[in-house]
Amino acid sequence: MTTLAVIAKQPLPGRAKTRLHPPLSLEQAADLAACAIDDTLDSLGAVPATRRVLLFDGVADRPLMDGWEVIPQVSGGLDERLGALFDACDGPLVLVGMDTPQVSPDHLRPIFSAWPDEVDAWIGPASDGGFWALAMREPRGDLIRGVAMSQDDTGLRQRLRLEEAGLRVGTLPTLDDVDTMADALRVAAIAPWTRFAARMCSVVA
Repeated sequence: MTTLAVIAKQPLPGRAKTRLHPPLSLEQAADLAACAIDDTLDSLGAVPATRRVLLFDGVADRPLMDGWEVIPQVSGGLDERLGALFDACDGPLVLVGMDTPQVSPDHLRPIFSAWPDEVDAWIGPASDGGFWALAMREPRGDLIRGVAMSQDDTGLRQRLRLEEAGLRVGTLPTLDDVDTMADALRVAAIAPWTRFAARMCSVVA
């Protein structure tokens, strides 16, 4: 039994993708966040997970959330929120963020085709130094808590934490995540078929 989890928050103006403002309005930035959530949930719906969890902050009212088990995020920093999820799950757990609307089942194929016996954990590096995916065969929140998040070396720090605990770590493909306007334009060009790209075209036209 492998759990697939996506972490996201309600895409409200002033709370979602605020680093896109300016040049975008807060409403446009929130719309892009909503598209990224929908793209992520839609694409990962094809992943053969046995349990699907949405670790969510806010009101889960988007249609594509149907079929996902919604779990509220605990209070605290991102490391605390992720740690709580990993402590609450039994069996292999794969966590994906909503900042990579271009993500596809192929990016997770090394895990879901046949998780190799010689790999205890996986990390999907983000091009900005963070990570877009984190997986553990035996989830442990203590291996996440205390890792400084949203830094240019977060991915490296998280990998070192896993390795220092004796885990053998596999590497997933590196993806661009969306934080800045430059990121958003790049990801829209990479994945022109997505809702995210279509919305980008409408706001920059």
